[in-house]
Amino acid sequence: MANPKVSVIMPVYGVEDYVGGAIESIQAQTLTDWELFCVDDGSKDRSGEVCDAYAAEDPRIRVIHKENGGAPSARNVAIDEAEGKYLYFCDADDWAEPTMLEDMVRIAEKHGSQLVVAGFYIDTYYSDTEKVTQCQEVPSRVFETQRQFRESAHELFDRNLLYTPWNKLFLASYIKENRLYFPQTFWDDFPFNLSVVRDIERVAVTDGKYYHFIRKREESETARYRDDMYEKREEEDGWMRELYEHWGLMTPEVREFLDRRYIERLIGCVENLTNRNCTLSTEDKLREIRYYLSTPRAREAVRNAEPRSLYMKVMLLPIRFRSTLLMYLESNVISYVKSGNTKLFATLKAHR
Repeated sequence: MANPKVSVIMPVYGVEDYVGGAIESIQAQTLTDWELFCVDDGSKDRSGEVCDAYAAEDPRIRVIHKENGGAPSARNVAIDEAEGKYLYFCDADDWAEPTMLEDMVRIAEKHGSQLVVAGFYIDTYYSDTEKVTQCQEVPSRVFETQRQFRESAHELFDRNLLYTPWNKLFLASYIKENRLYFPQTFWDDFPFNLSVVRDIERVAVTDGKYYHFIRKREESETARYRDDMYEKREEEDGWMRELYEHWGLMTPEVREFLDRRYIERLIGCVENLTNRNCTLSTEDKLREIRYYLSTPRAREAVRNAEPRSLYMKVMLLPIRFRSTLLMYLESNVISYVKSGNTKLFATLKAHR
């Protein structure tokens, strides 16, 4: 298609049972003026063939087959090829409500937005058909100035609305003129979005919820053990603090948000150690936890964090007491619930 309104970019790898549903949710959009790039990132299953079959029936779909290089490289290849006025990124194992593109484009056109941020759903399946659904949203708002957006950004971060690419519509010229690409790292969404919002001027937020992020597959990125998770979370905390220093907005509210965010992710790093796929000895796990709790950043964050729920207040007690053993026992309970009772874990996480 020549000059489509939206270029939809979908990295594809090892999702032959899911990618058809993702493609069909784009085909079902009420806005029909789009092109879809399915970037087969060297899939070893039939994912690429499934995409080819859809492309054979719909000229708006283009399949790019490439050697495996990870989701960032897949997205970046399509960014360079995209011809749409707007860019939209989605994953190949999720799906979107039919009015998503139409509604977001309408908002962008009306307000001249460089970025439109929408709500979304997290659907966590605890059986083949049963799920817990968490809704992420804030009231609709058009930020009149760059300063207004920056002053409210911590509220959007707090609702998990600024971390991912798939609840956003991006003005393509802003992305391309500033040469904003996904970095070649795991969890590439976050640094990409930080680069987008760093100097952006025109942002609109809608309370509409469209995207369904699916937690179902055991092999999904969010279910894995990562031996470098702690280092990655420390790096991300540094990025966030640097962003707010760049903005000149280290207010007490922002500091509390950053500290609470740090502590919540520190708990996740400890749970990563008690993940059933972690092969470290108990002694090594305890040594790691002891270090996590002893750093100046952890002590500062736990002093200033103000948990929003009784559940999180309880979770923070071992960190406040700097009790390695209590933190280890607590994390084992979290891991047990996470692997044995998905419904309960998703419910607790949604209300933290």
